[in-house]
Amino acid sequence: MRLTKLLITPFVFALLPLFHSAHAQSKNGHSDAGKALNDFFESEWNYEMEQNPTRASSLGDRRWNDRWGDRSLEAIRKREEHTVDARARLAKIDRAQLSPADQLNYDLFKKDLETDIEGAKFRAYLMPINQRGGPQTLDELGDSLRFETVKDYEDWVARLRSLPALIEQEIVLMREGARTHVMWPKIVLNRVPAQIDKQLVSKPEESPFYKPFTKFPAAISSSDRERLTKAASEAIGAGVLPSFQKLKKYFVNEYLPAAFDQVGVWQMPQGVEFYAYLTRRHTTTALTPQQIHEKGLSEVARIHGEMQAILEKVAFKGTLPEFFTKLRTDPQFFYKTPEELLEAYRALAKRIDPNLVKVFKTLPRAPYGVTPIPDKIASDTTTAYYNQPAADGSRAGLYFVNLYKPETRPKWEMMALSLHESVPGHHLQIALAQELGDIPKFRRYGGYTAFVEGWGLYAESLGQEMGLYDDPYSKFGQLTYEMWRAVRLVVDTGMHQMKWDRQRAINFFMENAPKSENDIVNEIDRYISMPGQALAYKIGELKIKELRDRARREIGENFDIREFHDAVLLSGAVPLDVLERNVDAWITTKKAASTRKPNTS
Repeated sequence: MRLTKLLITPFVFALLPLFHSAHAQSKNGHSDAGKALNDFFESEWNYEMEQNPTRASSLGDRRWNDRWGDRSLEAIRKREEHTVDARARLAKIDRAQLSPADQLNYDLFKKDLETDIEGAKFRAYLMPINQRGGPQTLDELGDSLRFETVKDYEDWVARLRSLPALIEQEIVLMREGARTHVMWPKIVLNRVPAQIDKQLVSKPEESPFYKPFTKFPAAISSSDRERLTKAASEAIGAGVLPSFQKLKKYFVNEYLPAAFDQVGVWQMPQGVEFYAYLTRRHTTTALTPQQIHEKGLSEVARIHGEMQAILEKVAFKGTLPEFFTKLRTDPQFFYKTPEELLEAYRALAKRIDPNLVKVFKTLPRAPYGVTPIPDKIASDTTTAYYNQPAADGSRAGLYFVNLYKPETRPKWEMMALSLHESVPGHHLQIALAQELGDIPKFRRYGGYTAFVEGWGLYAESLGQEMGLYDDPYSKFGQLTYEMWRAVRLVVDTGMHQMKWDRQRAINFFMENAPKSENDIVNEIDRYISMPGQALAYKIGELKIKELRDRARREIGENFDIREFHDAVLLSGAVPLDVLERNVDAWITTKKAASTRKPNTS
């Protein structure tokens, strides 16, 4: 899935009760410190939205819909100074006077700030473009906006007019990145020129940025339509297209030749330290890259054993690699057209939804939809991803599926993928978090990669209890997806810490999972340009399963999986150590309730 700001490293809290109950207790006689804290959170949220207008827009906050945000080096420096100042202002609030729930919010926000401050020295902002996004994909923002009023269209025109300035700022960042060797490798940057080419249309009306002006609500007058379409065409023709031409020329002639020939952030200044930081940040643990690499190897071996059992079940006489070949190539496992593939994904969603009540007590109100990944990036991106609903309820959650080359997208992976990206995975967890009105916005609309993606991977395994893996091939698909995340632990650390080359990573993936080569190559390239992020899935899933096993063991016959899921989800996304404390508190409460004798007096 796509999330914008996923921070935090490990830290230790005092044992806390479940967030919901603690917060409910704190509402009586809210302290001055509590009011100061929540005023601070609201102020910082507004600052964050103003500094990141595209994120604000995607959440449905329309206050800054006419701008992109300032990406100049000076603005970045000022934001870094603001973060240091915010930490000092937070420290003036007396933590001891806060309720347990607000102490948790205080500690989380403080650690977010400290993580940002620690990471600033690595200057990752000098890498503003890769095969998964950059200026060449900014038009996609329009797909998540509402175009209902004249002002909505005028705001988009204002963004079109300011796009050349933004692209110029991005080129400045790229020049500095090339000078200081803070860059992505050639192998992933090679994909970008073709993406820029899709912006270099022959006339403004063909530009992806013009799409909102191809239809208007009935309430907008013909004179306004004419004025707005004219303004958009002029802004695209006079500014947007020449800016993309300039970007293409710089990128091809100067930037790309300066990029690394090998893969791995170890090549960058402070690269080894940078990767260790990213590992802590994304997993919310103190695990080292070496420890994670070894955990990945052990998980690969374990899952191999479960895969072998499926071979015996379907009476396949060959080896596991030969079974992989069958799964990758047998026509029975593939749809012939993108339309058939999309229809099948939508049918799966309808099948999953009514089975959720088997394992959940609390479900989100927000709906979700299944929609194709945009054609211009489909060939360069992964099998699927999820975008959260707008905060104001104006847009449903969206499960994006890749329809490019349907002959490479097997049926047996579709159930596990859908469970991960929609429900009970990302949509259920994220929409529920957004609907928790009693936690601050930075938590309601943010997240921690290990929790969010760990939950998504854990959700895939729930297909078994929901009765959805009703044939051995779909179950093998679930094992394939679990293997995929175990492989990530090995290849991500392999490339970024142990200096593996790209082909070695591809080969390891191919040998251990039957995903198609096209998918595997895109996945490996994703890990190259998102170092450390892929580690979070398996680390988070293993922690959730560990806590579930502990709860089942300690609670015994009174264990209810639906209550366990409430204990995990109804505090929102948290670092893994906080999750453990929440679940342990729930276990304690459940055990006490089961041993309490009824009052007979």
